[in-house]
Amino acid sequence: MTADVTTGGGPQAVDLARRTSADLLRRVEERLGRLLAAERESWAQVDERTLVPIDALAELIASGGKRIRPAFCVAGYLAAGGDAAAEGIVAAAAALEMLHVSLLVHDDVLDDSDRRRGLPTVHAKHIALHHDRGFQGESRRYGEGVGILAGDLAMSYAEELMSQAPATASADWHKLCSEVLIGQYMDVAAAAEFSVDPAVSRLIARIKSGRYTIHRPLVVGASAAGRTDLAAAFAEYGEAVGEAFQLRDDLLDAFGDSADTGKPAGLDFTQHKMTLLLGWAMQRDDSIATLITEPGHSSQEVRAYLVDTKVPDDVEAHIASLVDLGCKAIADAPIAPVWREELKVMARKVAYRNA
Repeated sequence: MTADVTTGGGPQAVDLARRTSADLLRRVEERLGRLLAAERESWAQVDERTLVPIDALAELIASGGKRIRPAFCVAGYLAAGGDAAAEGIVAAAAALEMLHVSLLVHDDVLDDSDRRRGLPTVHAKHIALHHDRGFQGESRRYGEGVGILAGDLAMSYAEELMSQAPATASADWHKLCSEVLIGQYMDVAAAAEFSVDPAVSRLIARIKSGRYTIHRPLVVGASAAGRTDLAAAFAEYGEAVGEAFQLRDDLLDAFGDSADTGKPAGLDFTQHKMTLLLGWAMQRDDSIATLITEPGHSSQEVRAYLVDTKVPDDVEAHIASLVDLGCKAIADAPIAPVWREELKVMARKVAYRNA
C-alpha cells in the first residue's frame, strides 16, 4: 500500500491517497475516543467528580472541529512514504488534536469567550454551574479553575499519546509545544500593550497559530516517517500557509457569522487583539484605536471602520500571495506528484474556509 500511496498521479492515485488519509483520520478519532473512555472508566471507580474534566474534553472533541492538525500530520507522513498500517502515526496525529483541545480550553479562558463550536465553553459552563448550585467562593474563579485544569489534563493526554509515536518525531513535537505557548504569551502581551507593530502581529500569527497548525504537524508527520530531508520545504510551505490560515481566522472573527464559526463574533475587538488586520487599519486611521477602547463600542462600528480603510481587501490579497508562496515551496520537494497536488488543495481549503 505504501508504494501505491506515495507514487504516481492521476485520478486513481488521488482517490487512493485520499482514502488512505481518511482511514488514518478515522483511526485517530477512534484512538481519542478509546483514550477518554478508558480514563473515564478508570476514574469512575474513584469518585464521580473526577469525571468532570474528562467529560469536558470528550464533549469538546465530540462537538466537531476541522481536525486540520491531524490532517496535515497524516499528509506529511504519507507524502514522506510512511507506512499507512503503522499505529505510531495515529498516536502522533491524535496527540496534535488533543494538544489543540488543550489550547482551545485555555484560549477560551484567556479570551473570556463563552461559546466554542456552538456550545458553552468549559469555564463558562462551570461558572454557571457554580452559581446555580450555590457553591462556596467565586463562580468565575471556580469556572476558570475547571477550564485551566481540564486544559492541563488534555496536555497530559497529548504527551501520553505522543510517547507512543515514533521517537523521530519527538524533537519537532517539543518545539511545537513550546513555541505555541510562547506565541500565546506574545498575543496576551500585544493586546495589553495595544501598540501598532505589524511585524509583531505577523510573528504572533506565525508562532501562535500558523506553525502549530500547518508547519509543525507536517514536519512531525514527515519525521515520524524518517524523512528529515523534507523539513525545509515543509517549513517554507507551512510558514506561508499557516500565516494565511491565521489571517483567515482574523477575517472570520471580524466579518464571519458566529453560526458558522461556533464562537462569538468580534472577540478580537473586545479583547484588543493586535491582529495584522487591526494593526494595518490603525496605521491608516488611528481613530479605530479610540473606538475599540471605548466602552460599549459595537463590532458593527469597527467593521465599518475596517472596510473604510480597505485593509480587508489588502489582507485577502496577502492571503492569496501566501497560498501561492506555499504552493511554490513544494514544487520541487522530493514527494510524489499526488501529494504535491494534495498539499496545494489543502492550502486553499484552510486559506479560504468560512468557519
